Amino acid sequence: MKFETSKNLGGIGAILMFIGIIPFISIYGLVELIGAILVIVAMKGFADYYKEAGIFNNALYAIISAIVGAVAFVAIAIVAFFDFFSELGINLTIGNFSDWSTQISNIDWQSINMSTFGKFVGFLFLDVVVLFVFMLITAILLRKSLGILSGKTGVGLFGTTGTVLLVGAALIIAFGFGLLIVWISTLLLAIAFFQIRSPPPQAEMVQTANPMQV
Repeated sequence: MKFETSKNLGGIGAILMFIGIIPFISIYGLVELIGAILVIVAMKGFADYYKEAGIFNNALYAIISAIVGAVAFVAIAIVAFFDFFSELGINLTIGNFSDWSTQISNIDWQSINMSTFGKFVGFLFLDVVVLFVFMLITAILLRKSLGILSGKTGVGLFGTTGTVLLVGAALIIAFGFGLLIVWISTLLLAIAFFQIRSPPPQAEMVQTANPMQV
């Protein structure tokens, strides 16, 4: 892959990740997913160009960590809600969606056993902890990948982006604030990609003639 192609794919992918969260633009996460894929492809291109596998490997592991964390978060949330309503005698099965609102509206919330409520809160707390851990792992891996890329390209903003992302992940426990910082980091990433200076044609030809050994 040509250097300029990797640069453009990375910039466009980061922009898609940034705007994908905006209402009326995001399509069930599809825009963000496409953006993430483009960024990963770009990181692979830079890893091949600079002969530095860590640029791609750390980014790939970070994406895998994010996916696993998201799946675990949703799964625990679903189990928590179904278990909570089950304790209340509400049968929330997949086939009776139309009956859910009726059953829930008939709940006597004042008579709920505190142990049942405490168990539900415990599930939610566990869910937040799981999300926090996976987000932190993801941010650490991405920061490492971006740090290597920063050193290779000479664009310090990559390193700054990694640090901002890590801070956002560390504050994810505060949901809105942490997620806002993570969102901002995707914009910084896009700017960083477009700040990369393309190498002289001769330098790129030398790099292409000696592909990275796997």
